[in-house]
This record gives sequence, C-alpha cells and structure tokens, in this order.
Amino acid sequence: MLMWCEMRYLFSTESESKLPEVVPMRLLRVAIGFLSFLTLFLPISAQQAGQPVIVRPGAPGQETRLLPSTTRATLPSISSKDVEFVQGMIMHHAQAVEMVALMGSRTENRELLLLGARIRQSQSDEISFMKRWLSSRGEATEMSMTEMSGSHSHGSHSGSAMTMPGMLSTRQMSELAKAKGKDFDRLFLSGMIQHHEGALVMVKDLFDTAGAGQDAELFNFASDVDSGQRAEIKIMQTMLGKKN
Repeated sequence: MLMWCEMRYLFSTESESKLPEVVPMRLLRVAIGFLSFLTLFLPISAQQAGQPVIVRPGAPGQETRLLPSTTRATLPSISSKDVEFVQGMIMHHAQAVEMVALMGSRTENRELLLLGARIRQSQSDEISFMKRWLSSRGEATEMSMTEMSGSHSHGSHSGSAMTMPGMLSTRQMSELAKAKGKDFDRLFLSGMIQHHEGALVMVKDLFDTAGAGQDAELFNFASDVDSGQRAEIKIMQTMLGKKN
C-alpha cells in the first residue's frame, strides 16, 4: 500500500513542481520494488501461456527455485538387498495364495474360510505392488537361481529348488493337499503360522542390513507386512488353540 501511494505521488502532475532533489533516487527504489512485486506473478503467466511450472522448495534458509519444464523426477537409489527382499517376498506371498486356493474343497470352517479370503486378497494386492515397484526400477520380478542360493533359501517348494524362510516344503504342501476337514484346518493353520513367521524373519533381515530399507515405499510396505503378519499369527494361534 505504501509503495502504491508513493507511485501515485511521484507520478502525480500536481506534485511535479514540488519534488525535492532526492526524488530521483527514491523513484528508483520504488520502481525496483514494484518490478520485484510483478515478478511474483510470472509463474502464473507461464501457466496461462501453457508452459508447465515446476517449483522446488528450498531447504531452510534457501530460496525456492523454478525448474525447467523438462525436469523429470528421479527415484531414490536402492540397494541390492532391497531388490532381493522384494523378489523373495513375491515368491513367499505366492505360496500363501497357493495354500489358500486349497481350502475350497477341503474345509467348511467358515472362520478359516474368511481368514483365507483375507490372506488371499491382501497378499495378491501386495504381489501386484511389489512387481510394480521392481519394474519401475528396471529390476526383474523373479529372483535368479544364483541370487536364491545366496539368500535364506533352505528347501524346495512345488518343484523349485529353493525357498524363502518359513515357506512350506514340497512334502508339507503335499500333506496339506491330501488332508480334509479338521486335519486340513490344523495343517493349514500351523503351516500358515510357520509361513508368516518366515516373513517376519525376512523383514528383520532387511532392516538389519546397512543401507537397506531406506526407500520410503519399501519401508512402509515392509513395516505393514510386519504388523499385518504379527496380527494374523495371533489370530491363527487362537484358532489353532481351539482345535487342540
């Protein structure tokens, strides 16, 4: 408001003859301030002209910067352990979905069926997320045999030579497929508890590895896996206790 009043005064025809000698310097200061004020609207003008504006906020004490419209976002760097964890968890989740698929003709336990549907939905969604996470970073969605041999692999699953912690062996999966009724319920619950506990081992190993788990998306995902699987383990332990 003061700047506007000064501009009106300086450019008024009535006061022209009364300007003191100091006016030229004063006029210069006001003009510079006015031009600085106008530059605040340049980003808006650029947007109106169809030119995208990218603003990068400055750190505390630093100025905000306008970036070229050609600027592209870059994903944060990841470690080899991050990739190994996600690839291994895809394999891990896939077996849980396979276990749930056996329930249809083998149990009529409504509580168990509801739990299975929850596990199938959540882990299928997480598999989709993990594949997108890997693909967006140019990584393979499956772990190579060389990588598996250097991981926590310890047995076999459905013909695969290696598995992740907690995954059921070929023998265990065969026993589960042959069981029915209460026997199936018992084997499923004990097997899925083992399976979930293996996922907790994988999450712990990720966070215990220096430099791993720093990616924000991966950190949130792994934390959700940990809390979700712990909650389901408690539910299954309670259900298994009712059958003993």
